[in-house]
Amino acid sequence: MPDLSYDIAVPRTRIKICGVMRPDDALAAARAGADAIGLVFYPGAKRCVSVETARRILHALPAFVSPVALFVDQDVDEIRQIAGQLGVRHVQLHGDESPATVAALREFTVLKALRAGRQTLQPELEFWREAMESLELANLQGFVLETPGGATGGTGVENDWEGIAALQKAGAFEKLPSIIAAGGLRPENVAGVVRLLRPYAVDVSSGVEECFGEKSAARIAEFVAAVAEAQ
Repeated sequence: MPDLSYDIAVPRTRIKICGVMRPDDALAAARAGADAIGLVFYPGAKRCVSVETARRILHALPAFVSPVALFVDQDVDEIRQIAGQLGVRHVQLHGDESPATVAALREFTVLKALRAGRQTLQPELEFWREAMESLELANLQGFVLETPGGATGGTGVENDWEGIAALQKAGAFEKLPSIIAAGGLRPENVAGVVRLLRPYAVDVSSGVEECFGEKSAARIAEFVAAVAEAQ
């Protein structure tokens, strides 16, 4: 059985720019120092991109910036087909996917989005803790803590950071995959979230846009600088 202890030192908070729809935005993220970009492949999402567009974006992406493919309650074969076409090795599951789905995607590094409701998050963490032990989900490497309710990603609605911090202080995240803070992040508030939670990573979409679907290179740079200053 693999070692499922995730208590590792985090020298810095990593940064993912999600909902990328243009090659220029991927390049701006890389130039600013982002660690990853997110490409949405869920047809019901406003920032969904085609495989053809994603291929152009990935062509612009330099080495050592990881692309992450985002799906919502989609068939395992569809996920495998799209990620395989693009050579993407990181998958984010943003719906109500089961542990069995994560297990079926063992060839990928998987991030699982959880809605961070005060009454629901702790039981959900316990559910996943048990599933990881029983199914040996070594490929599940992070929980994206999203704002409760609402649409999928990029809503701009700020998360309940204090509620998450209270659970963290109570030990709810111990020996679980890394925390990735998301939901309503922007250059103006991300430093406070980093100081409060010390997450493994932060995930931003609409908070660095100049208009829908178009990232601002200046706001991306401000976001990255704010995270760095909060270390």
